[in-house]
Amino acid sequence: MTSYRAALLDLDGTLLDSIPDLAMAANAMRVELGMPPLREDVLATFVGKGVDNLVRRTLAANLDADTLDEAVFARGRASFHRHYHLVNGDRARVYDGVIDGLKRMRETGLRLAVVTNKPTEFTLPLLQRTGLAGFFELVVCGDTCARRKPDPDQVLHACEQMGIDPAQAVMIGDSVNDTVAGRRAGTAVLAVPYGYNEGMDVRSLEVDGIVDSLVEAADWIGRQA
Repeated sequence: MTSYRAALLDLDGTLLDSIPDLAMAANAMRVELGMPPLREDVLATFVGKGVDNLVRRTLAANLDADTLDEAVFARGRASFHRHYHLVNGDRARVYDGVIDGLKRMRETGLRLAVVTNKPTEFTLPLLQRTGLAGFFELVVCGDTCARRKPDPDQVLHACEQMGIDPAQAVMIGDSVNDTVAGRRAGTAVLAVPYGYNEGMDVRSLEVDGIVDSLVEAADWIGRQA
């Protein structure tokens, strides 16, 4: 019997490859503002710290968007939201092993929640359109708490809502944001290597394990007694 009671899972880069939709909306925003489109693999490195950061990085065309003009950001944000609502879920793909992994976790009695930096207005439709919504009793989004990952607020909120101690939960994600949030909250942390992580290798992260799929994650959790 596992010592863990819940698995908290990131969305983009962990459950779903949502880059095709995000890239389409991001490039539509750039074109609308008179900028040339960017390669999809470049845009993938901008994902992980929420939509506003994605917009800023896309407009600046790099990870350092601190000097971006706020008026330009406001126009870009409105444009991105409009375009992303049109394509959200159209080409997003559930990663291999996700469905089987979630089923295995649920069969062993684990409670499941999504903890994502994506806003609620995009998260809930995306979970519905990809057929994942029914697996989760709780969805914590980027606008649920005052602060987002890598701050621990969302992870702590999820644990509180589920009535469990953070030490009884495992945070599973693909990036430094998930790792740091889980560590700060006091959960165990697993990382998958197939996601985004802002272009960095997940082997550089402080984790309890790197798992190739959610099936392997379920097996890892099941071995912890």
